[in-house]
Amino acid sequence: MKKTIHKAVSRGLANHGWLKSFHTFSFANYFNPERMNFGMLRVLNDDIVQPKMGFGTHPHKNMEIISIPISGALSHKDSMNNQRSIEVGEVQVMSAGTGLTHSEFNDSKTTETNFLQLWIIPEKNEVTPYYNQKKFEESERKNKFQTLVSPKDKQVEGSLPINQQGYISMIDLENNFEIEYDLKNSVYFFLIDGEVSIADEILNNRDAIGIEDVEKVSVKALKKSKLLVIDVPMN
Repeated sequence: MKKTIHKAVSRGLANHGWLKSFHTFSFANYFNPERMNFGMLRVLNDDIVQPKMGFGTHPHKNMEIISIPISGALSHKDSMNNQRSIEVGEVQVMSAGTGLTHSEFNDSKTTETNFLQLWIIPEKNEVTPYYNQKKFEESERKNKFQTLVSPKDKQVEGSLPINQQGYISMIDLENNFEIEYDLKNSVYFFLIDGEVSIADEILNNRDAIGIEDVEKVSVKALKKSKLLVIDVPMN
């Protein structure tokens, strides 16, 4: 078993006033040659957007982009004529493919929005751009892995498709609950909230661990926890 541990305090930080962004991997002005990616997972940003602020229209190309609101909501508008709000409990997927533009704003006058944005390198470039979002039932991830995202050619029922052999799941763990995760590729665990033990390592809020070269790994909640699971090929 190979382990890669990324503590929350080791992340890069960009504070733009209207946006505070914690970067797990090198992004924009944060560059760390030892933190470029975990396999096909290229970006994991933990973004806090101030009220009535957001990202203006900007382009993307040849990347699978997944957004997961943690608190608050985002208004999304893109060049494919999608104009929708993304709220807690929902997941948004964009396959940028041949190219698209979009904007994201926090429309609230009083409340911050916190969301996770993941970029996964696709297995095929220049695909037709694709957009979807879906609300996932909270009850379906209580002490079990709920698949949010899966490969387009092996799509798990009820999940959103991406152009990569990657799977994204979430689980809400009760205190002292223990479960095994069966790896499909290699796996990157990101603890949104709580305290867990994974492969004999203790993770607290926003800590992460990548695990390779093993078929199963044990996860135990040391308190009530919310865990994001990103299972991706390494090359």
